[in-house]
Amino acid sequence: MCERLAVDPAMRHVVGGRAAQADKEAASASGVGRFETEILSTRRNLTALMNLSGEWIDKVHRCKPLTQLILDLDSSVSESYGEQEGSAYNGHFGCTCYHPLFLFNQFGDLEYAMLRRGNKASAKYWRRILLPVIERYRRCDIPKFFRGDAAFALPKLMRMLEDEGYQYAIRIKCNAVLERKIEHLLTRPVGRPSHKPKIFYHSFQYQAKSWRRPRRVVAKIEWHAEELFPRVGFIVTNLAKHSKNVVKFYNGRSTAEQWIKEGKNAVKWTKLSCRTFKDNQTRMQLFALAYNQGNFLRRLALPRDVEHWSLTTLREKLVKIGAKVTRHAKYVTFQLAEVSVTRGLFAAILERIDRLAIPPRQSPPPAPNRRFLSLKYEVFEGNLPLMSRLMQENMSDVPHPRRAAKRQPRNVVKIVTKLTLRERNAKLANIRSLEMFQVQAIWEISDK
Repeated sequence: MCERLAVDPAMRHVVGGRAAQADKEAASASGVGRFETEILSTRRNLTALMNLSGEWIDKVHRCKPLTQLILDLDSSVSESYGEQEGSAYNGHFGCTCYHPLFLFNQFGDLEYAMLRRGNKASAKYWRRILLPVIERYRRCDIPKFFRGDAAFALPKLMRMLEDEGYQYAIRIKCNAVLERKIEHLLTRPVGRPSHKPKIFYHSFQYQAKSWRRPRRVVAKIEWHAEELFPRVGFIVTNLAKHSKNVVKFYNGRSTAEQWIKEGKNAVKWTKLSCRTFKDNQTRMQLFALAYNQGNFLRRLALPRDVEHWSLTTLREKLVKIGAKVTRHAKYVTFQLAEVSVTRGLFAAILERIDRLAIPPRQSPPPAPNRRFLSLKYEVFEGNLPLMSRLMQENMSDVPHPRRAAKRQPRNVVKIVTKLTLRERNAKLANIRSLEMFQVQAIWEISDK
């Protein structure tokens, strides 16, 4: 694949530099591999890669501000082959694999991803995933929610979410105490069973031994026509919604599993073929960045007619299309094949992408160059207290010479105070005898 991309005209034009020259090509497979394993896999670069997805998402939120935040935490499986470092047998998946952990928001953006060894539990290292994301959204004054399966029903996790102001809905495993709470709903309803399942909800307070205080638990009981026993599920939550709405909110977590499947099918992020664990961790972060780019394109740039496209459809119909490249001295022309994407649709996508550009931050305008700024007050009958008060009130608006010089180091600031008296050499005690005098403050800024 890398050998084909090295000579691909579009890729060479995007890379630029030496690769864009007619008699040259982009980096070969061996060059890309060395860059990945020797440079990107260092501790500093790997940390920057893991945080880069969050920085991209923050820039997207500058274009489309958030009204609420929903975080979905889930784990997945990445099968390994051979003697790869960190791979181990996982009894739940029944294979030798890695066990990555993913954190999505409600739009399908991958907030954080981490590759773990295959024998780690589903909730292992949840702090390393959640804490950086919670820190990024701490200043956002919006409703915040969290959803997770039964593996994340941990007392410390729920306590941290409560302290951070998050509302959560987490599934918990069934036990004898919970079954006794819904014992009156575990009896089959009287009468002929209907073709549609009968669903009952029940809410109650429950406190496990490892919990410091009781919490609300919502139970859902489903009776199906051809099944002898009911289907029962329990959700621990701090939401103040109706029980049916709590279950509906939790069921939205299934979209996170769909996004993981899209990452496996479209981006192939389970294709971790490196020998060492840190190199596979680096490759996982590169796959996460590629997934986020595709998801940004889908939810920000696609018109309404094709906004339902999956990442696989985007790759096959929009990215992997034939084109004729015509190179001139000053410009390059790409003549794309109009197969699945028409000319109007492609132009609409480009226009939407162009509107997403963040304008550069403008520097504040320079301060006006005021040569003379005069403040004049006339005090009748030589009122010294009035003169003093006027001087304090109005000279407070005039900056101190040293402070003004610090704010504008290129200018020389002078403050001159003059007393216009009938006699220049009159003493201060004789001011009361004057019928009128004038106090004038002049702020001079001279450029040098």
